[in-house]
Amino acid sequence: MCGIVAAAAGNNIVPVLIEGLKKLEYRGYDSAGIAVVGPSAIERVRAVGRVAELETGSANTASPTGIAHTRWATHGVPSYESLRSELTAQGYVFTSDTDTESIAHLVESLLKTEPDLMTAVRLACQRLVGAYAIAVIDQRQPGKIVVSREGSPLLLGVSDTGNYAASDASALLQVTRNMVYLENGDIAELTASSVRIARLDGSPVERPVNVSQLSAAAVELGNFRHFMQKEIFEQPEALANTLEIIGGSKSIQPGIFGAEAGNLLADIDHILILACGTSSHSGFAARYWLEAIAGIPCTVEIASEYRYRTSVANPRQLIVAISQSGETADTLAALRHAKALGQLNTLAICNVPESAIVRECALRFITRAGPEIGVASTKAFTTQLAALFVLTLVVAKVRGRLSAEQESTYIDQMRHLPVAVHKVLELEPAIETWAKRFADKQHALFLGRGRHYPIAMEGALKLKEISYIHAEAYPAGELKHGPLALVDANMPVISVAPNDELIDKLKSNLKEVQARGGELYVFADGDSEIPETDGVHILRLPEHYGQLSPILHVIPLQLLSYHAALVKGTDVDKPRNLAKSVTVE
Repeated sequence: MCGIVAAAAGNNIVPVLIEGLKKLEYRGYDSAGIAVVGPSAIERVRAVGRVAELETGSANTASPTGIAHTRWATHGVPSYESLRSELTAQGYVFTSDTDTESIAHLVESLLKTEPDLMTAVRLACQRLVGAYAIAVIDQRQPGKIVVSREGSPLLLGVSDTGNYAASDASALLQVTRNMVYLENGDIAELTASSVRIARLDGSPVERPVNVSQLSAAAVELGNFRHFMQKEIFEQPEALANTLEIIGGSKSIQPGIFGAEAGNLLADIDHILILACGTSSHSGFAARYWLEAIAGIPCTVEIASEYRYRTSVANPRQLIVAISQSGETADTLAALRHAKALGQLNTLAICNVPESAIVRECALRFITRAGPEIGVASTKAFTTQLAALFVLTLVVAKVRGRLSAEQESTYIDQMRHLPVAVHKVLELEPAIETWAKRFADKQHALFLGRGRHYPIAMEGALKLKEISYIHAEAYPAGELKHGPLALVDANMPVISVAPNDELIDKLKSNLKEVQARGGELYVFADGDSEIPETDGVHILRLPEHYGQLSPILHVIPLQLLSYHAALVKGTDVDKPRNLAKSVTVE
C-alpha cells in the first residue's frame, strides 16, 4: 500500500517527486507529504487528500535532494512499543502513533555515535520487525539519501543526471528507464552521482541494472476518461502479448513455465491455488478447466485464510500463487507457509517479473498486461485467465489427456482471443444504457453456473468496488436455497448466460427470478434462445467461445460496473478505502 519516491540530483527534484507520487496514487492513500533538504533544515509539506493538494502546497519548495510519500491513516497500536519506550526514555517526544516516527527517532539516536547516515540506517533496520520500505534524509548530510527494504517493494532508478528510488517503476519513467531492483535486506545510499548497495550486515553487494520495458506513455491516460476504461480497452493487446509466448507453433511445451517445468509437472498429483480478491476469481475459474481438461484435482484457497488454518500438506501438489503485483502480502505469506510445510513445487502467475512472489517460486508465468493503474483489476484478470488456461493445457499434455487435435484447436482459439474480445468491447454503448437503468439501486445480484460462476463473482466485486452498490454473486442453482427471498423489482439480477451445457438449467433459474418480479439483465451468447420480454433485458455476445468463454463474458461486466460508477459520480480509478497493491496484512 501507499508509495514512496526519493531523488538526489543536480537540479530541483520537487517536480519529480510530485509527478512520481501521482503515478503511485493507484496504490491507495488518504494523505501525502514531501520532505527536502533545505539550506538550514528539513523542509516539509503535508496535505490531507490528493497529491494535487500537496503539489499546490509545495509550489515554492525547491531542493536537489528529497523524499515524498503517500500514506493511509494508520490503525491499531504501533508495533514497536518497546522501542518507543526506549526512545521516550532518551528524551524523544512522539507526535504521532505511527511506527515510522519510531524509525526516524531511532536513526537520529544512532547518528550520535555513528555519524554516517547509511551506517545509522543499517543499524536501525537490524532492529525492525515486519515489512517496510524506507527512505531517509539528514539535513547535516545534504545530497545523500539512504533507502532500505524488507517485504515491501522498492527499486532504484539510475541516470547521468541523478539517482532515484520508488515503490514502482512507473514513478521513475519520467527520468529514467534504468532500474535496479533491491532484494529484501538491501540498503542503498544515493547521491546525484553515485549508488552504493549493501546488506544489513554491512557487506557490499552488486545488483544488476535492468532497462524497463515500460514506456512513459504506458502509464498516461491518453484519450480515455479513466485508467479503468483505458485498461478495459487494452485487453485485446494485453492478451495478445501474454499469449505471444505460444508463437506460431501448433503445440505447447512445459518449458513455457521454466526449464524444470516438464519434470516438476509430471510428478504432481494435485494443484492448490493461492490468491486474493480478483486473482482468486481467476483461480476459481481455472479449477473448472484443470479438472475437466487436465483431469487433476484442484483446490483454491483465499490466501489470507490458508495460512491461518491447519491444513494437510502434500509435497506432490503444485502451489500456484496468483498476484497482479507479485507483492500481495497475504499471498506472499501463504506461499511461504506452503513452502514451510514442505510443498516446494511452486508456480507464480504474475504481472511483474521482478516481484517477490516470482522470485520465490520455482516456476513462473509472467502475464504481459502492462501497467494496471486502476484499482479495480481488469486486464490483469483476463491475462491471468489466459495464463491459467495455458497451464491447464500443459498439465493435460503432461498427463496424456490432450490429443494433438484438441491441442491445436485450443491454441487456435487462444490466438483468436484478442479479436473476439475486441468484438465484445463494441457492446459498450448498449451496456452504458443498461448501467443508467440501475445505477440508482442499492443492491444487485449476479448469477452464473459452472465455470461462469467465478465470472459472476468477479462482476459483483467490480460493481461494489467502484460504484459502491452492494452486490453479491451466487451459483444460479442456489437461488432457491435462500437468495430468492431478496428478489424484487428493486434488486436487479445480472446473469452470465453462455450457450453451454448448463444453459437449460440456467433458463429455469432465470424464470424463478421472473416469477418473483425481479428484473433481469442477461449477457447471453448470440445463438442462445433466451427471449427478451418485459423485465428481461438481453445483450448477446458475438460468438460462443467454449471453454474460453469466461474471458469474453467478464468484459461486459467490467464495462457495466465502469458505466454504473460514472452515473453515480464515484472516483472510478481510486475508489474509497481501497489500494491497488495490498502490501500489508
